[in-house]
Amino acid sequence: MKAVICTKYGPPEVLKIQEVNKPIFKDNEVLVKIISTAVNSGDVRVRGLVADGIMKLIMRLMIGFSKPRKAILGTVYAGVIEDVGINVSKFKKGDKVFGMTAFNFGTHAEYTAVKEKSYISLMPENASFDEAVSLIFGGQTAIYFIDKVRLSEMKSPNVLVIGATGSVGTAAVQIAKFNGAEVTAVCSTKGKDLMEQLGVSNVIFYDLEDFTKQSVQYDFIFDAVGKTDKKQCQALLKENGIYKTVGGFEYASESHEQLEKIKNLYEKGRLKAIIDRKFPLDRIVEAHEYVDTGRKKGNVIINVFES
Repeated sequence: MKAVICTKYGPPEVLKIQEVNKPIFKDNEVLVKIISTAVNSGDVRVRGLVADGIMKLIMRLMIGFSKPRKAILGTVYAGVIEDVGINVSKFKKGDKVFGMTAFNFGTHAEYTAVKEKSYISLMPENASFDEAVSLIFGGQTAIYFIDKVRLSEMKSPNVLVIGATGSVGTAAVQIAKFNGAEVTAVCSTKGKDLMEQLGVSNVIFYDLEDFTKQSVQYDFIFDAVGKTDKKQCQALLKENGIYKTVGGFEYASESHEQLEKIKNLYEKGRLKAIIDRKFPLDRIVEAHEYVDTGRKKGNVIINVFES
């Protein structure tokens, strides 16, 4: 099968398309033919070993010192089950599924083998493969942090989402609104139309003004791109306000419940699939180059097979 191999840490050019063996699935696993995957901020951080200070050492210890131990990157997928192990009962051949592999990576390829009890679910009804895979990374991360602060238990919370046009930001805006929050988004003026599409009327354009100088205070500030720290945002927090960032030491761990929430929110029309660009697998370098620019709006999809 074709797969994208990360030959070492570095710029997008370190990624090479190679022929490798199709995964051999175990008795408790399913073999998924991947139709769509994505390149997200996490993928480019791993590929480029993008981290500051001690975080770079921690990354090396976790994923590989001189290059990724798991050479095939990618953490999200949507596809069709091609075969199942003899102990699998929840899924069958032909099922349309979507899921995430976390630090097992392996989705920038034509096939992946995953455990039946891993983060895998039937795709949302009426979702295309591209739409389904676009929901996962941002949705999972947003749900983790929003659940962590118990936003649903707050009464009419006032929420600020920094970096509201990325895959995590667009999901956070929508999920916060679903939880009854009054959302203010921080993005560039290029994100104006997207915020209107998501029904956000309170928008601060960082290329026109310094959002940290406003007088409004918030119950929850979520930096969805990791460009700030709590000190910078302290004056914007209410007395018991909470600040969270994707750029710190807190890692957004995955769960099957998150995937089910994503599915349910999409089926209820409360979570839209936001897709910026699509690339075929053999243009993975271009996809990484585009994500590296920091200008993507929502998700960058990789089409592995035609759906």
